[in-house]
Amino acid sequence: MPSKLPLLQLARSRGIPVWSEIELAWRFLRGKLVAVTGSNGKTTTTALIAHILKTASIPTLVGGNIGTPLLSLVETSTDSTVTVAEVSSFQLETIDAFRPEIGVLLNLTPDHLDRHASFAEYAAAKMRMFDNQIERDVALLNADDPEVARRMPSRPRMYWFSREKRVAQGAFLRDGQICFRDHGNEFALARRGEIPLRGEHNVENVLAACAAAYLAGAEPAAIAAGVKSFRAVEHRLEFVAEISGVSYYNDSKATNVDAALKAIEAFPGSLFVILGGKDKGSPYTPLRDPLRARAKVALLIGAAADKIAADLSGAVPCIPVGTLERAVEFAAETAHAGDVVLLAPACSSFDQFENYEHRGRVFKELVAKLEKQPVAGALPRKG
Repeated sequence: MPSKLPLLQLARSRGIPVWSEIELAWRFLRGKLVAVTGSNGKTTTTALIAHILKTASIPTLVGGNIGTPLLSLVETSTDSTVTVAEVSSFQLETIDAFRPEIGVLLNLTPDHLDRHASFAEYAAAKMRMFDNQIERDVALLNADDPEVARRMPSRPRMYWFSREKRVAQGAFLRDGQICFRDHGNEFALARRGEIPLRGEHNVENVLAACAAAYLAGAEPAAIAAGVKSFRAVEHRLEFVAEISGVSYYNDSKATNVDAALKAIEAFPGSLFVILGGKDKGSPYTPLRDPLRARAKVALLIGAAADKIAADLSGAVPCIPVGTLERAVEFAAETAHAGDVVLLAPACSSFDQFENYEHRGRVFKELVAKLEKQPVAGALPRKG
């Protein structure tokens, strides 16, 4: 429900407060709150922080935009629990006093421009998470993202995470280790080689999760064990199956261009990429070079197919197939052993599906049918 809906504007004009669900929940939630936002990686990072805290035997609740309303966690929260919440720009638009003890901002790239008037308005909604923080609270930010760095808040204690450089306070990479620096002291939290997730973007997510978990009370040994034992969240670069040498990956959660870009860059090449859905207002041109370098073909589905084809023209063969079912059929009939079929739509799902989870489930069901009834395709790789 857009915050500028006329009915809500009327309520405000009459002095009636308009609150997000997370605002109401926060007023009754007990214990410590870790809130995670950003354009991409929120769900994986939220789930990983919760997994690490549970590994550390810290009483942990998880909810918010990840699927469980924060209100439903109020009754089970206690003074000793840590609640880890994924929060979206939509939820943050209508907070009032909402205040996480640890606020994590993963990245800022254009998204939801079909709803927000501009990138600046979208970014401002994200930054509202820090508005009510006080000096003893923590803001944990991505030091490698210039849009994040230029908007850093002023009141809370500042910590950073970076896969490119050593930071003054926070998590970074050194000699294959995820290290943490705090008040001049440095120590290892986990090994980079034990990260079980594909893609450099997930290295950033793990750095953020390790730092947040440590700041929430987890010991380094538990952090290392939690990272090593974590498994990918459903619909996020999720391996589905290998059929006759062709691998199928479900990244239905790649609902914007930057997320699709990260998914594509997680593979060396030989990609059949399924793109399309409901357009969100961003150009698809940033995908041109990665697709030219790594993809054999882009299979276009949904309402945004024509716009995507125009933006990618000349960079990669684009084949409009209309539906996800036809995309999977085409890939199965055409791919050779060693190829990868990647669902990374770069769009929302609401033109043909209930949500991105529904789209991902349908993709997995279609691949499961291929396993039961192999089709012609998956030919030996040509020399």
